[in-house]
Amino acid sequence: MRAYKTELDPNNKQCTFLARCAGASRFAYNWGLATWKQWYEDGKKPSAYSLRKEFNAIKREQCPWITELPYTVTEGAFYNLGAAFQNFFRRVKNGDAKVGYPKFKSRKHSRQSFKLRNTKIEHDRVRLTGIGWVRLKEHGYIPTDVIKYGTYATVSSHAGRWYISVLAYEDEPEPINDSTLVIGADFGLKTLVVLSNGETFENPHCLIEAEHKLKRLQRELSRRKKGSANRHKTKIKLQRQHAKVANVRKHVLHNISHHVTEDLKPRTIVLEDLNVKGMQSNHHLAKAIADVGFAELKRQIEYKAERHGIEVLIVDRWYPSSKTCSGCGWKNNDLTLADRTFHCPECGLELDRDLNAARNLARLAV
Repeated sequence: MRAYKTELDPNNKQCTFLARCAGASRFAYNWGLATWKQWYEDGKKPSAYSLRKEFNAIKREQCPWITELPYTVTEGAFYNLGAAFQNFFRRVKNGDAKVGYPKFKSRKHSRQSFKLRNTKIEHDRVRLTGIGWVRLKEHGYIPTDVIKYGTYATVSSHAGRWYISVLAYEDEPEPINDSTLVIGADFGLKTLVVLSNGETFENPHCLIEAEHKLKRLQRELSRRKKGSANRHKTKIKLQRQHAKVANVRKHVLHNISHHVTEDLKPRTIVLEDLNVKGMQSNHHLAKAIADVGFAELKRQIEYKAERHGIEVLIVDRWYPSSKTCSGCGWKNNDLTLADRTFHCPECGLELDRDLNAARNLARLAV
């Protein structure tokens, strides 16, 4: 089972219809949330099914325009509402600090979405219920030779672009991995990733590179009159610039995780359990740490490693990988962040501190 998300290439008429579907989904979700609260205050026991049944009974009188759209749009909205409350009840039961009660959706949000059924997928296009065939910008990304697709396909918009995500059930053979290679990966800010085999991946500094343009667009947005067409245009420009930063970062992280898992195909990958939240408490480094995406890189390596039968070991965050000599095991307790080269007085080893840390991580698996 694997999820695929790719960009659509709709024409103007199709974009209008997609926007109407997103608005209908948002309307049904907000109606369901308001009704859920009212029923609960009245002593009733609401559920997603009962709310959907009530909405279908009154929609032709109170909102007849919604009947012009596929029924799965509102059905998917109530499905999402039910899932939101299930997650809320689970967090309350577990005693989480942030329970996250479901919130109303806003039309001003840059991300809008809805669900459709009976989606047919071909090499370069998809058929969406009520819309027809819509072109895909990336041909052949979603496989067509699968056992089946998920019940729903999610269509979403972000920064003026439309995307579709589907769940594909594929007949994947059990991965066989007979490699003996062990790779240690050290994450950092100056160099994003250093592998124990000597390979390095530089930090692209996505946000810092685009910060000047983002500030200019933010100032331009603040000068625009609220509710005006020019303010909406500037807002779209700002959203697209933020999306560009996120896409560059995601592209770099996917390239790194692909190389570590599918190109090298090691037996074991050793990673550090970084305390990202604690690292961000340093206001001098908080922006740079948030710009890297350590958690996302770790997540990508873990799920791609599982596909190829690669073991991923997570080392305790207190293990002194940078302070320990990878040659003899001598420990330098006086090492600081300013020391970029590791010197060992015991065995004479001298190398980059990040490479030394990566080799120490690889040694733990052996």
